[in-house]
Amino acid sequence: MRTRVALGGIVLNYFMKMALAVGIGIGVSLPAIAAEDVEGGSVQAPDAPRSTTPARASTADHSKFEILKKDFASGPEVTEACLSCHTEADDQVMHSIHFEWDYTHPQTGQKLGKSNVINSFCGAVAGNEPRCTSCHAGYGWEDINQPPPQQETAVDCLVCHDRSGQYTKSAAGAGHPPLDPVKPGTKTITGAPAWAVDLTKAAQSVGQPGRDNCGNCHFYGGGGDNVKHGDLSSALYSPPKEVDVHMSPDGENMTCSTCHVSDQHQWAGSRYAVNAVDPHHDKPLKPGERRDVATCESCHGESPHPVNLKGIKLNDHVDKIACQTCHIPEFARGGVATKTVWDWSTAGKLDDAGKPFALHDFTQSDGAELHSYVSTKGDFEWGENVVPHYAWFDGQVEYATHDRTIDPSRTVDVNLIKGDPSDGSSRIWPFKRMEGRQAYDSKLNHLAYTHVWGPTTDTAFWTNFDWGRAVEAGMKAAGVEYSGEFGFVDTHMYWPITHMVAPAEQALDCASCHAEEGRLRGLAGIYMPGTDSNSWTGILGRLIVLGALLGVLAHAAIRIFAGRKGGDHE
Repeated sequence: MRTRVALGGIVLNYFMKMALAVGIGIGVSLPAIAAEDVEGGSVQAPDAPRSTTPARASTADHSKFEILKKDFASGPEVTEACLSCHTEADDQVMHSIHFEWDYTHPQTGQKLGKSNVINSFCGAVAGNEPRCTSCHAGYGWEDINQPPPQQETAVDCLVCHDRSGQYTKSAAGAGHPPLDPVKPGTKTITGAPAWAVDLTKAAQSVGQPGRDNCGNCHFYGGGGDNVKHGDLSSALYSPPKEVDVHMSPDGENMTCSTCHVSDQHQWAGSRYAVNAVDPHHDKPLKPGERRDVATCESCHGESPHPVNLKGIKLNDHVDKIACQTCHIPEFARGGVATKTVWDWSTAGKLDDAGKPFALHDFTQSDGAELHSYVSTKGDFEWGENVVPHYAWFDGQVEYATHDRTIDPSRTVDVNLIKGDPSDGSSRIWPFKRMEGRQAYDSKLNHLAYTHVWGPTTDTAFWTNFDWGRAVEAGMKAAGVEYSGEFGFVDTHMYWPITHMVAPAEQALDCASCHAEEGRLRGLAGIYMPGTDSNSWTGILGRLIVLGALLGVLAHAAIRIFAGRKGGDHE
């Protein structure tokens, strides 16, 4: 009897494994993977001024330092005081990408960095200083054709280390903070009305960076909250656990630097050379142990799922699928939308009175009315809880800068993401794919640099509404050749999605992909059982599930028959 029961169990287990491996996606939905719950502390709700994450314990109370008790007249004066103790910090920061905005890709040799690339948002930094350099980690950079200011006091220590919650930068101040008296109409880098920063209070508060230090710039890239990345928004100042399990006060309560660890002010993580896979260890590591990577594997290892039937199969996926693909099912979550379409070609329309105007046809889930058209920027579309675009990605990105010829008859990739399913280093990644329409040199077939921001009315598009002069001025500011002829071309720009990790129970289940309308349908280079129910694998899958069901019924019949037979002997 025990032999028959064991044999029945083995057969059933075999059929179930085969059904999972081959027949999944035919309508059977499996539960999401399990993960350990985590606990964390609490932070303040985001508001300006704000300090959203506590500084780490320190052996120094900066409020007791005499050199920080004076009245400071400028940001550079604070930096000078900082350098009296932190003697090497200025040199370290000046050699970081946060300060240089210049990066030569080690594999492609392409010259990248904020000072060089073109994007589908506000175009480029060239010609738009000091608006763009308001988020520079320094003071006074007003000409992108020149290196950032090299005096040691040009480094902005407070932008990363202020913990008073009231330090900010002016939106068009080339990195300088607004000081008393604040000029009427001045905005901060987050778009809020500016206030007079108390530099003494800021200097005495310094500590390790919190989410607000990083977010006050990175959450507002592209001209507004969550406009650019899609997975970086003000929702992450103090997110609920369902928005981001890592940053939530109810989750791990991490800061950005928990994963983006630093060594001598060099930060792990790059959108130009992403660590698409991190296979160089055989055990999970704790935050901060690795000083050279910012990857999921650096904490969770390469076999993160529990050792059970489903977990074993999921662990088989990690050589093809990035962790983010399943664990970030949507981006732009938490009530803050992201721009998904930006058409620059329609910008410049004026109302009947000859004045610029705006239309607001999108209501964000928190009730905010967002513009669908602005005379200075054109037409927009927005999205919340957006399903990502999926593509093979080896982490290396090439940009369509002035040295790349484009084909205007096709949609142009502003940044070309590369990957090959057979190279062993590529994974299927989720992306925000920004759809755009932007200016290009219609004779030389290069994407164009455009001068959009500026207080002058002769070349800045936002004050003059003349694309011809704006493109000519932008190309001149970038120092690149221009034919004198321009047009507009459809573009795609890709942003890797790696924040807003959902709780384990909200991760994608198997049927999200292994189904006829699954998320990865049409993606080349991977075999997807369950996507075609009429294929031989789909038919075989149904037969295996049917066989497993028949096995269960046969097993039950055997037990019933054996039980009756045993009863006859009593």
